[in-house]
Amino acid sequence: MTAARDTWTIASAADAARARAGLARLVADTGAPALDRARFLSALGVRLRHAVDAGGAELTVTAGPDGRLGIALGGPEPWRHTLVRSGALPGPQDEPHSEAMPDPQDAPHADELPDPQDEPHAEALPAPQEAPLAEALLSADEDAAAVLTSLAETEELLRLHREELHQTNQGVLALHAELEAAALAQRDLLDAERAARAEAENARRLLTFLANASAVLHASLDHEDILRRLPELLVPEYARHVDVWLVDDERTPPGDRAAATVTAARTGRPQHAGPHPGQLPGVDDLPASALFPDRPLLCLPLGGRTVQGVLTLAAPGERFDPDTTVMLLELARRAGIALENARQYEQHRDVAEALQRAQLTDLPAVPGLDLAARYLPATHGLNIGGDWYDAFSQPDGSVLTVIGDVTGHGLRAAVIMGQLRTALRAYAVEGNGPARILTLLHRMLRHQQPELYATCAIARFTPGEPEVVWAAAGHPPAVARDPRGEVRVLDAKPGIMLGVPLPYEYEEHTVELPAGSVLALYTDGLVERRAAGIDVGIDRLARAMQVLGAAELAKLDAAADALLRPMLHDSEHDDDICLLLCRTTIG
Repeated sequence: MTAARDTWTIASAADAARARAGLARLVADTGAPALDRARFLSALGVRLRHAVDAGGAELTVTAGPDGRLGIALGGPEPWRHTLVRSGALPGPQDEPHSEAMPDPQDAPHADELPDPQDEPHAEALPAPQEAPLAEALLSADEDAAAVLTSLAETEELLRLHREELHQTNQGVLALHAELEAAALAQRDLLDAERAARAEAENARRLLTFLANASAVLHASLDHEDILRRLPELLVPEYARHVDVWLVDDERTPPGDRAAATVTAARTGRPQHAGPHPGQLPGVDDLPASALFPDRPLLCLPLGGRTVQGVLTLAAPGERFDPDTTVMLLELARRAGIALENARQYEQHRDVAEALQRAQLTDLPAVPGLDLAARYLPATHGLNIGGDWYDAFSQPDGSVLTVIGDVTGHGLRAAVIMGQLRTALRAYAVEGNGPARILTLLHRMLRHQQPELYATCAIARFTPGEPEVVWAAAGHPPAVARDPRGEVRVLDAKPGIMLGVPLPYEYEEHTVELPAGSVLALYTDGLVERRAAGIDVGIDRLARAMQVLGAAELAKLDAAADALLRPMLHDSEHDDDICLLLCRTTIG
């Protein structure tokens, strides 16, 4: 079957309406959906309207045997479209099958188109006037109703999508709000963490300073040194300036101090004086000081068991920090304890030194024997010990020279040293020799002072005799120098220390010392150092005696000083030092 073809002249709106109505029937016969028919017919109507306005056009309709329907519209705006019976109609916006029409003068005229009657197998297309306009109008309403129904469904679907989008937006907004709240919470946590770290670092810094400052203050037993170190520790980080007032210091009366300082000393409570209340923990607030009206003052009692004084600090800035104040309160307490310990130590030291000086009597003037002695306290510790020397005459005219050392330091050692010295003189008055005296001292110390020991060396000089009798109890050996300058160490084995819990009888030894000889008796503080053994120190003493010159030997005090210089070149020693020089002369 060949294609059917017809051409309709569109010259007026009526022609356009009849053509649209006819094509509506043809399109309906294709079985296309109402929405697609409405789209096509709406597009056709627009183009027919434009064709009428432009003066008319020819509309060619071709119905193929394969169900295709071709529409071609001439005129100023040529248009061509193809419809398929069994497929969906393309929309006017797509127009995949639309082609531009050739120029109207190039299009074949109506009489040139093949007449359907010349094609025996063609089906005639209905003429436009044969299409009832009323029916076409109703069909158009049906299509419009279908379009409106589809539009309503689309609007409902759009509404549902809009509500879903709104809910999604609300969820997104809520999520954003939660994220923002989480970010704010995280920022607050970070700020809190930074603040906590800063507080912890500040606490660590304050505790470190407190520990170091306490170590410095307690390392000294000189209260003047402690008073000097306090400003060095606190200025300028913790105070602009520092004043330390001891309550028993008569050099500065209370009237020259700030009222808050005096109040702190009287009440024993920390005081803050400033133009504004400090509100510091554990501190009372007072009005500003007349001495410093614009500068806050912090007055802290230096307290141990009793208030030693007041530490007055001027604020390094506008006010005192509360955490720093807590540290300063503890530092003042520890400084007060250090001051109390130092002053008690100084009192004990003064008593012990006075006792020891009382024991170190003047050396006697004896014919045929020159004597010189030196006593040096230890450079560390209490500066008082049990070292002593003594020299006195016996009833038979002989002279006993004694050097001794009680173990330990302090007041007890000085007291025991005095007891030994007194007992030794008592035993010597009875006519006992050096060995017997040491035996009696050993027995006494064992019974009266258990767990306390001492060393001692005794040398007896007899006028007119060149020999010297000596005995030692655990004491370093004496060193002798003869008139020719030869030096020897009296290294005969000494007896045990005095007080060792064993019965013991000491032995006497004899050494020849012609006139002009020098015998050196000394305690271990002279020759013993931590870095070297005692034998090294004894050898050094022997060499120092050997190089003594004639001028130094002429005056024994000069010889004593000459011996101490090489022996104390390190200037510090951990033990007391006693040196007793004995030089024989022609009686």
